[in-house]
Amino acid sequence: MTSRMKPALVLVAVLGWAGLAQADAVTTLREFVRDVKTGKASFSQTVTAADGVRKKQSSGDFEFARPDRFRFAYTKPYEQLIVGDGQKVWVFDADLNQASSRAMGKALGATPAALLAGSSLDADFTLSNAAPADGLEWALATPKAKDGAFQSMRVGFKGRELAAVEIVDSFGQRSLLRFSGFAQNPVIASDRFRFVPPAGADVIEQ
Repeated sequence: MTSRMKPALVLVAVLGWAGLAQADAVTTLREFVRDVKTGKASFSQTVTAADGVRKKQSSGDFEFARPDRFRFAYTKPYEQLIVGDGQKVWVFDADLNQASSRAMGKALGATPAALLAGSSLDADFTLSNAAPADGLEWALATPKAKDGAFQSMRVGFKGRELAAVEIVDSFGQRSLLRFSGFAQNPVIASDRFRFVPPAGADVIEQ
């Protein structure tokens, strides 16, 4: 009897181990939503057009506190602030001195912010496992709403640490956010999730 495993058995073994590894991604995502109540990190974002050629780079800092409070502070290439205060989502463009707001229910829904800062996954997303890539385990979150702004989102973990989110919007544009220095459950002052338009700013209510 030879000790060499038959090709069919090799395939079964590989698929079996892959399934075990991938299952951890969805489990980790569920545990992240359940156990991580606050978080903060720096991020870099690469937006790639549907043609796969044109790209835009940006970076900044991200903070959240469940439920539904978050802050994306873009610093490069220009300043922009996105704040969810639990009631509204504010977007402030510093160069234009313009702020806009939308009700949280209309703005959040099946969005990356809902995935990262919301309190429930199953209401808005169908979860499945994606293949490991770039040294990360990935969970795939597909919005249940068919007419939303996003086709799909992947959430990447390195061990138990949030490492990346990749978003494909309804136009085929791909956005990849990579997080660094992620801190789980830090104390974050509540005023970080409040936004007051600066004096003289144009304010648009949507």
